[in-house]
Amino acid sequence: MGRFSLFSVLAAVSLLITLGLVTLASTSYFSEEAGGEGYNMLRSQAVWLALSLVLCVVVACLDFNLWYRFRWWVFGVAVVGLLLCYVPFLSEVVNGARRWVTLKSLGLGFVHLQPSEFAKIACAIVMAGWYVRNEPNTREFKYGFLLPGGVALTLIAVVAGEVDLGSATLLAALSIGIMFVAGARMVFLLPLLVSAGGALWWVVKHMPNRVARVMAFMDLEKYKDGLGLQQWRALLCFGSGGPLGLGLGNGRQKNGFLPEPNTDFIFPNIGEELGLAGAGFVVLMFVVLAAAGMWIAAHAPNRFGRLLGFGIVLTLAMEALLNMGVTTALLPNKGLPLPFVSYGGSSLLSAMLGVGILISIHRQSSYESKKDLLQLRRRRMTAAV
Repeated sequence: MGRFSLFSVLAAVSLLITLGLVTLASTSYFSEEAGGEGYNMLRSQAVWLALSLVLCVVVACLDFNLWYRFRWWVFGVAVVGLLLCYVPFLSEVVNGARRWVTLKSLGLGFVHLQPSEFAKIACAIVMAGWYVRNEPNTREFKYGFLLPGGVALTLIAVVAGEVDLGSATLLAALSIGIMFVAGARMVFLLPLLVSAGGALWWVVKHMPNRVARVMAFMDLEKYKDGLGLQQWRALLCFGSGGPLGLGLGNGRQKNGFLPEPNTDFIFPNIGEELGLAGAGFVVLMFVVLAAAGMWIAAHAPNRFGRLLGFGIVLTLAMEALLNMGVTTALLPNKGLPLPFVSYGGSSLLSAMLGVGILISIHRQSSYESKKDLLQLRRRRMTAAV
């Protein structure tokens, strides 16, 4: 089962990446972002994929326990990267959010990264390391809740300040999930959940653009020509696709009707061109990835591996769930990519970094080999005779 879980993760990731490249080839040919050159975005994504594969292999060959040793360095780098988004000549504002770091002002336009994507992995590393270092005090208020909560809140606050509420929400869910699995007391976590919900509501209420997005989400038909345009057009994609889809390359909404069909809203294009079968296949692959990833995490050789593996799988699964919830109009628009599928180097690098860590955890896990199982079965049969 150990090898099967690894093969399942690799198969799911490979199929999702392949589907993402195929869909990107379909959606990006006539896009304005392509700069008038067909498949320009596809070539860019192929370069990011090559870099991501190299990163994944390197990380997979390393001992995952090194992340525990350098956890505070990772945390520091993540915070510095996030703070760079506040530097005017290093940051880029997109749709009212300052979440990108770029070196265009220095003539290096190809450097265009989103630090919040890597902050998710950093959060999983530092939170897992905290509960390993303070395992005897996990049930205490100070060391099991207050201090680790403060560490997570540092990342959440900086990301929220960039007006990236989707990533901030994901970081909060990741932190609470690791706290729960590590054994923090529910009497501390339940008020935290209520407080987090109240804080999110307060932030949304005091940001006019976010209030308008929530109002549009509540009545998409009324706001279909404004802030509800993306989700309304996404629903049209799924509706016109039907069970089997219009055929690869035959989607209509990507031709200037659906904004950002290559990034946050690539899932509706899959639904339109490949139908319910294609959309269901994406959901199935993420279910396989989550189940097999959790198996690897559960059989990690130590507590750090278990918590870190759980955090990585939870991050990928939650991000996919939030993206699909937004694109099917079940959640307000948050601006999160679909892991492995959406166009974007930061998302792909971060996701493949997580996969590399999972492979490293698997490599050092102790599974009973098939030969050992056969010998055990023979001994049991002999004893029964």
